[in-house]
Amino acid sequence: MRLTIQIHETTIDGLNNELNIRKDVEEQLRMVRDHEAQMFAAKAELQKELDTAAEYINELEAKYLKAQETSIELLKNLKECEFELEASHMEIQTLKQYIIDLKSRIAVYIPVKGDPVDRKLAEYINNFPDR
Repeated sequence: MRLTIQIHETTIDGLNNELNIRKDVEEQLRMVRDHEAQMFAAKAELQKELDTAAEYINELEAKYLKAQETSIELLKNLKECEFELEASHMEIQTLKQYIIDLKSRIAVYIPVKGDPVDRKLAEYINNFPDR
């Protein structure tokens, strides 16, 4: 009988050891599952941050593109203004030359009214080639 009791005690001790091991394994499994749940939550949070960052980057790219388009448009307008300015300078030079020509045609000597001799003298002076 004593032997049977020892066998039962040994069996009970073995079963208790297995039970303790099982409890440890179950606790470890619970901890792993909790850690897995935390990891999935962290992953979801990181994915949300990544999506937000991607949207921000897309907005910045759109603003950059708009700025580049505006810059190109301003450069085109500047070129047009430069061409117009050059044309205006050419027109100014033409008008200056026209004014010089007109001034050369203006009488240098103006005769006294009613004096035919003075009038003839004025014609001679004003029409002389090397005034």
